[in-house]
Amino acid sequence: MRFHLLLLLIINLTFYSCKNKFIDFNNTQEDYPIIPKPASLQILKGRFVMDENTRIFGNSDLEFEGNFLAQLLRQQTGVSIPFDTQKNGNILLKLDSSIQNKEAYILSIQPEIIIISGKTSAGIFYGIQSLCQLISNQNETITIPATLIKDKPRFAYRGMHLDVARHFFPPEFIKRYIDFLALHKMNRFHWHLTDDQGWRIEIKKYPKLTDIGGWRNGTIKGHFPGTTNDNQRYGGFYSQKEIKDIIGYAASRHITIIPEIELPGHSSAAIAAYPFLSCFPKEPTIIPNNMISKVSKIQQNEGQPKIVQETWGVFNDVYCAGKEETFTFVENVLLEVMDLFPSKYIHIGGDECPKGNWKRCPQCQKRMKELGLADEHELQSYFIQRVEKFVNSKGKQIIGWDEILEGGLAPNATVMSWRGNRGGIAAAKENHDVIMSPNSHCYFDHYQSKNKDTEPLAIGGYLPIEKVYAFNPVPDELDGHKHQFILGGQANLWTEYITSQSQAEYMLFPRMTALSEVLWTSPDQKNWGDFKWRLKQFKSLYEAWNINYCKHVFAD
Repeated sequence: MRFHLLLLLIINLTFYSCKNKFIDFNNTQEDYPIIPKPASLQILKGRFVMDENTRIFGNSDLEFEGNFLAQLLRQQTGVSIPFDTQKNGNILLKLDSSIQNKEAYILSIQPEIIIISGKTSAGIFYGIQSLCQLISNQNETITIPATLIKDKPRFAYRGMHLDVARHFFPPEFIKRYIDFLALHKMNRFHWHLTDDQGWRIEIKKYPKLTDIGGWRNGTIKGHFPGTTNDNQRYGGFYSQKEIKDIIGYAASRHITIIPEIELPGHSSAAIAAYPFLSCFPKEPTIIPNNMISKVSKIQQNEGQPKIVQETWGVFNDVYCAGKEETFTFVENVLLEVMDLFPSKYIHIGGDECPKGNWKRCPQCQKRMKELGLADEHELQSYFIQRVEKFVNSKGKQIIGWDEILEGGLAPNATVMSWRGNRGGIAAAKENHDVIMSPNSHCYFDHYQSKNKDTEPLAIGGYLPIEKVYAFNPVPDELDGHKHQFILGGQANLWTEYITSQSQAEYMLFPRMTALSEVLWTSPDQKNWGDFKWRLKQFKSLYEAWNINYCKHVFAD
């Protein structure tokens, strides 16, 4: 009896081996080039063979994930593999309540079956991303190496930022950007929608914000202060319908969009639309070094002093903190924003707000005297705290850049630390949540090479991928019992000098890929040499997606 069983086993193995005679079943570490690196990965023998008989199955709660996997497999392999909630298959997606972390997943790949388990559909979605990175084509046979992966993220907040105020990007690219985040297991998209150079979100109560504030009459050429003005009308905005569509697109990929509405500084576009928001409505908008466009100069000469900024930098014309009309405007805008975005967070900026106008504004000085404020920094704190109280009353919370620490931190605010780690450390010590985004490691508008002549025009600085990979969102100076307040981190793509989608992609990649491992993978699992090898394999995804990535990183 034992002999017959043994003979049957040998026959079956021989048949399977002949069917896949060109496949190497002895897997090695090189068969598992996943980014970000999983918490636990076992190398097992054997491979799952994918063909026209492969089927994906799971319950109806996972219909999006199942169809998403089917779409990825079709794009990656050319094989049409359907998802079905009724029939069994050999790729199973299943929810598992025993998994503790809501974004964790277990990926079990055996020669006969693949099982992706997660506590939630988000975990399964991330497991799908890992699965697709393991697919290989050996002699026209599509295979996936056997493994058992148990994985979860290091941080709950894993984000990327995009500035669409300086240069506008259409909805199609925003969706592509969201797909980039999904590929890297990121879960937050910080959408910088307003600034001095443009207002990009439709606000129905204030149509001039997009009719006037959404367009500038020209843009400087070259580095600030510019060599000339191109005198080209430039702008654009997203309708609320478009925004709702993008929010749904992101949500299906388990990405939360956090909108940013800048205040009280970086507000020239809004002031151009509604001059009463300024301390001095009749004073003309100043374009440094007289780099003003011809149309704007005519407008100012004809009695329209406020224009949308045409250059980059920090400007004195900010929201007036002494007028009640300012707060009425801000609250009405935020009401529409909060109605649109399901995110519990609204980013209100709070950075780079000069105090010069406030110092000479009678209404601001009157407000300070009435409230007993010592200086204009405390006036900014009053402004931020008043906005926070309103946002909190609607069940939301604010995020602000680390300048909101100046003059006293708003009671429930989350701090986004960009001027190094100092602001984040100070906020965490006060038991405030923190998102680390230091310009030293996370500003992707900086050059990727020391030889700037070989790079597209950028704002300055030098941020190679090695430095991004070395970023640790938890500073060494922060006491262990305060680490819980570091929610995670994000990188920022400011677009003063990024004028096209192609250039945006160049600045993102491969640095976004390095950041994804920083935010997902435990520090003791990270290794630069190992990551660099896996990145060379990951590059094939850039090419499959037709991404304009920075190629000199792969030269050595």
